[in-house]
Amino acid sequence: MTDPTDPNTGKPSKQIHLAAHFPGVNNTTVWSDPRAGSHIEFDSFAHFARTAERAKFDFLFLAEGLRLREQRGRIHDLDVVGRPDTFTVLSALAAVTDRLGLTGTINSTFNEPYEVARQFATLDHLSGGRAAWNVVTSWDAFTGENFRRGGFLPEDQRYSRAREFLSTATELFDSWRGDEIVADRESGRFLGDARAGAFAHRGRHFDITGRFDVPRGPQGRPVIFQAGDSDEGREFAAAAADAVFSRHSTLEAGRAFFSDVKGRLARYGRTPDQLLILPAATFVLGDTDAEAQELAREVRRRQVSGRTALAHLEHVWNRDLSAYDPDGPLPDVDPDPGENTVARGRADVRMFRDRLAVARRWRERAAAGKLSIRELVIEVTGRQSFIGSPATVADTIDHFVQADAADGFILVPHLTPGGLDEFADTVVPLLQERGVFRHDYTGTTLRDHLGLAHPDAHRDARAEADGENRRAAS
Repeated sequence: MTDPTDPNTGKPSKQIHLAAHFPGVNNTTVWSDPRAGSHIEFDSFAHFARTAERAKFDFLFLAEGLRLREQRGRIHDLDVVGRPDTFTVLSALAAVTDRLGLTGTINSTFNEPYEVARQFATLDHLSGGRAAWNVVTSWDAFTGENFRRGGFLPEDQRYSRAREFLSTATELFDSWRGDEIVADRESGRFLGDARAGAFAHRGRHFDITGRFDVPRGPQGRPVIFQAGDSDEGREFAAAAADAVFSRHSTLEAGRAFFSDVKGRLARYGRTPDQLLILPAATFVLGDTDAEAQELAREVRRRQVSGRTALAHLEHVWNRDLSAYDPDGPLPDVDPDPGENTVARGRADVRMFRDRLAVARRWRERAAAGKLSIRELVIEVTGRQSFIGSPATVADTIDHFVQADAADGFILVPHLTPGGLDEFADTVVPLLQERGVFRHDYTGTTLRDHLGLAHPDAHRDARAEADGENRRAAS
């Protein structure tokens, strides 16, 4: 069989990467659907992971929640069941899957490098080389109250700490090297080099010395994801990440983001294939495109109830709007431009720094479309969705990837745990028929699935290049 060719460019088609995001507790989930299940019982996680593995997805992705969000001093009703510990869930999933990558979001603001590196190195061993770390920062003092250090860091310091956190963890992963270790593999008893595991880091944020007690995992170190969208975040991804979890999933925005981030790689001595762009996307499938569009409208109305619409509007208005009718017009009163005290622990609040300008744009949009509060919120909170028949969705995903708007997608179904099943059974076979998605795993590690080299290969290549440069100079 010959390699597939993109009919628009005549070039060999790119292989598509697919992953699944366990949606957690947020406004993606449609709780009112009778098929909706638990977000905390292990059976839900296991069903979701097994479906993703059956479909030959690259990995499963878990988000992180370090504090329950609040709205006007009360626990936000969409968050009431919380979020189980990421490492515990991923470790348990390692036992019920064989090839699926296991990606967890772990915060770099309120954790310590030794502890996180030890947990990821352990997960990589337990899973046979399938661990990945989505490195994030925390932006608010509200979340920080749960931790001894407390408080929060300004954006530039958050990324400064994140960069040093990751580089320190990398030093720990790399403190055990295959060419430095002699061990009795039957007993697991260490026999050799006294350098193995030794580390000493002196920096602005961390000053640690000792021995790392987990030998090097099958991947050398876990695959590194990054999810920040600021200029600092994009630069951090270009310097240190293997993949980016992006929100830019429309064709135009995706191509711009793809070009921008991959264009930054050269300054770090990296090539475009060393960083994957993987936007999040929802999907709604139907027997026909028209049926899928109708289902999608119903899904959005279930995702944004009247109460949810008012809660979202309060993020911008920074006022109690509970007396307003969600099916009525936007409030006449202007937003309170001061510090947001209505919604706490919600990342989207940061997006509304100029609340008066946002309110002005939303009023114009509502007036032009004759939209109620709920209808407006449905429009402004909608993330990219693939909507249509399985053939239409397969065609759209393939088009996005071949057009360099993404390297693949992290799919976020609106039902848990069975929301991925239909995609696995109908869309995946069509992508396989096109020759743009695998029929089976060809490797055992997540780096294999993503087409990423072992980190030691980059080290050896750099050492060889340095040697050639020295020989040429002499």
